[in-house]
This record gives sequence, C-alpha cells and structure tokens, in this order.
Amino acid sequence: MKLIETTKAVGHVLCHDITQIIPGVTKDAVFRKGHVVREEDIPVLLSVGKEHLYVWEKTEGMLHENEGAEILRQICQGDNMHPTPVKEGKIELVADIDGLFVADRAKLNAVNSLGEMMIACRHSGFPVKKGDKLAGTRVIPLVIEEEKMNRARAAAGEKPIFQVLPFRQKKVGIVTTGSEVYYGRITDKFTPILEAKLKEYPTEIIGHELSNDDPEMTTQAIFKLLDAGADLILCTGGMSVDPDDKTPLAIRNTGAEMVSYGAPVLPGAMFLLSYYGDERIPIVGLPGCVMYAKRTIFDLVLPKLMADVPVTRAELDGLGEGGLCLNCPVCTFPNCGFGKGH
Repeated sequence: MKLIETTKAVGHVLCHDITQIIPGVTKDAVFRKGHVVREEDIPVLLSVGKEHLYVWEKTEGMLHENEGAEILRQICQGDNMHPTPVKEGKIELVADIDGLFVADRAKLNAVNSLGEMMIACRHSGFPVKKGDKLAGTRVIPLVIEEEKMNRARAAAGEKPIFQVLPFRQKKVGIVTTGSEVYYGRITDKFTPILEAKLKEYPTEIIGHELSNDDPEMTTQAIFKLLDAGADLILCTGGMSVDPDDKTPLAIRNTGAEMVSYGAPVLPGAMFLLSYYGDERIPIVGLPGCVMYAKRTIFDLVLPKLMADVPVTRAELDGLGEGGLCLNCPVCTFPNCGFGKGH
C-alpha cells in the first residue's frame, strides 16, 4: 500500500472500504476495497473526509483480486454457462440451459487447497434450470501472487472444472410386469408416476408393454420396445428377491450388460441398471418404492441417463453416504442431503 492525496488518486485501486455515515439515514461503504477511483469519485471521497487514501501499489508478480477472479473464472467456466460481472474479487457462474451440472471434484479440491482463493459450487450430478446459480469464485486477499494463480491453472488442467450437459431427447419404453396388472385384477398405478417424472425431461413415451410373471414374456416385451426405437427402457414390478419376481432375470436374458442389481439407497435398494448393445441403451429395473415414495434412487440416476452420462457400479456403490431419504414432512429435494454423500 501507499498513501496518496485523494485528488491524485484517479486510476488507483482502494485498499480498504470507504464508509459514509449520514445520521438516521445510512452507514455503509460508499466505495469498497478494490474499487478503481474515477474522476467523479473525488468529490464524494472529499465529502466523507478522505483527503488521503491508501491505494494498492502495483508491483511485478502481483495481481489484483479482480484479475485473480478472472483467472478462476477461466479455469472453471465450461459449456452452457455464463459469468456475472466481477465484483470485489468475486465472479459467479449461471446456467444457460436446463441440464446436468457436473463438477470435477478432484480439480476443485486441488485448487481450493492452494489457499488464498476459493471456488464454491452446488452439488455435482444434479439437474439445473436455465438461470440457476452454479458456482462462485473469489480471491481472498486484495492482491495475490501471479505464481499462485499459475499454480491454480496447472491444478485445473486444460479442461474446465464445471460443465452443464444438455438433456437429450429420449424415446422411452415402459414394461409393466406382474400377473395382477396383466390380467386386469388391479389398476396399474406405477406408470402414471413414471409419466409424471418423465415430463420433467425431454422425453416421448413410444410404447407401453404389459407382461405377466413369465420372464420370457418380459424379455420379448423389452425386445419389442428396442425394435420400436426406444433408447431408454423402464421396467416396473417383479424386482424383489421373492421366487416369483423374475424381472431381473428377464433383463439379463436380453444380453444387456449388468451394472448393478441393488444399490445402497433407501428408498431404492432393489434398483437394477444395465446397458444394452453397442448403443449402450439403458434398461432399468425399478423397485416398487418408486411408485409410493416421493423421491428414490430413480431421481438420483435419471438425470444422468437423460444427459447420456454413463453410470458405473462404483458410482452407485458410493451413494451409501447420503443415500438415506429422511421422508421429511415437506420434501425440499434436491435442496437436501439425499444423494449428496461426497
């Protein structure tokens, strides 16, 4: 810092807040630290008694907080988002589209561990709407070493830390299993639930097949929907370990690659995920809880399937921490801990 006359401060950067006090009206900073003094600011500064100012003295190898914030923006900003104007060393990122927010957790932690800078974001792997705030970045001190910001660039690598992946238009096929529904003994209450959830995404239901408890009939129903062009198939019913629950067997018999039958999530322990053929078409077995519980594992996995993000066994296994829905009287999902163990 250096002390200069206020009348000579145009173009210099303030090192501290300048407070204006008007009794009974306001007590607030009329200028914030980091503000670049303009000609029109001089009378205001003099009116609050500031005939001298402490300003930042530009030195080689040091960056102003706003310059540092711009570097953080560059390493964070990926596709389908835009930044807010820099303010007091802070820049926020905002979604341009509806899609899946994805953060590279390893890179995020690497940059934050450098100190004197920070990046905060919403949880990765959850859907966002156009206009949603995604992340905020800032440099902590007023000035920071350029070398440290170069280390941040190196830690982040060439690809941005954040992405918003667009949801893809999906042709969905539904297979409802169970003799009680097939023979009309009870009304199918599962499909309307799926239809409501699918309306949140760009989907078209191109077929709905009914099957009794014969796994061969269920397998053929799946093949019929695949032949019709389905690129996402949801199977309901018959997902428990009871002897007459044969849906997992029917899905296996299609030749689909099994990712997992079972997941450490409640509700949703009997969830099944597989991928069919070279096109990697998801064939999903949905347990009965999806029909009666407001939020389940299906709500955690569906956004990724809609964005064509491969879901792995390791990812499903990692859902245990945070995988317990508390069935709150007023559901605030996704603004809660469900599915957010990391």
